[in-house]
Amino acid sequence: MVESPYPPVQAYLNKHFIEGREGRPLRILSEYIEPDARFESQNVEDTIIFFGSARLLPRDIAEKKLEEAKKLSSDLVRAEMDVKMSRYYEDARELARRLTLWSKNLEGSKKRFVICTGGGPGIMEAGNRGASEAKGLNLGFNITLPFEQSQNPYITRQLSFEFRYFFMRKFWFMYLAKAMVAFPGGYGTLDELFEALTLIQTGKVSKKLPIVLYGKEFWNDVVNLEALVKYGTISPEDLKLFTVTDDIDEAYHYLTNYLENHAIEEMARSESKAP
Repeated sequence: MVESPYPPVQAYLNKHFIEGREGRPLRILSEYIEPDARFESQNVEDTIIFFGSARLLPRDIAEKKLEEAKKLSSDLVRAEMDVKMSRYYEDARELARRLTLWSKNLEGSKKRFVICTGGGPGIMEAGNRGASEAKGLNLGFNITLPFEQSQNPYITRQLSFEFRYFFMRKFWFMYLAKAMVAFPGGYGTLDELFEALTLIQTGKVSKKLPIVLYGKEFWNDVVNLEALVKYGTISPEDLKLFTVTDDIDEAYHYLTNYLENHAIEEMARSESKAP
């Protein structure tokens, strides 16, 4: 019997089919099922999300670039701003480190309040780096983009993800999150922040979800939410959905106190009711 030189390919191995329009539902479903299986295997219960710009630099690199700019008489304004903004990279790194140390000392078998970022450079790298320095698990939800986004080296290997669809990435951000910290950022940061605020405001997210806007000068310059109250497009109570700070200690104590008084107690109550 002569074997066919063109044996049929099983559907799930047919790249043309999987990558085509007809395969889209399978691609979407895979970005739900595969991450869920990994969270279960790594015993991850929930997360604290760090949002922020992919363009912010560590302090040492920003200072080195400033010295180079002075020697070459290049863009000093940008280099000086990079040094100023590097403060947020270092603060995100330290806050992630402290939150990870705190979470590792919690009782129970589940991994609670694991630092989660978008997986790229800048603030995302700082969050993963701080958690890694505390020798804790951390997650990176990367997204396939034509520029800027590349996986940083500090993500826990088993918890590094590459999403094709923004909406599936956002689903996992919100589904696992028990707290959010938004550092200075661009369109992506604003998109993620306002989507979270909208879901909480409209009750689509019913869990208690503390949000910290880190960097008073930046957020006061960029977003005038009080104006939305002035013009009647949001209620005064909507300004209570977040807190703004410039201080690592304040952010740390706000988040840990909130989580201890809400997320931890709520889980303990639900487990006590289980049959």
